Amino acid sequence: MIAVGHKAPDFTVASDTGDDVSLKDYRGRWVVLFFYPKADTPG
Repeated sequence: MIAVGHKAPDFTVASDTGDDVSLKDYRGRWVVLFFYPKADTPG
């Protein structure tokens, strides 16, 4: 688990356009990361 204020590990995800986006692409810039737990609700 990452603690508040610690650096996030580098990762790559697909954007909404299908292009790969890596956290390292934004090194040196302010970035806001929002993580949420896997949806575990019915429906």
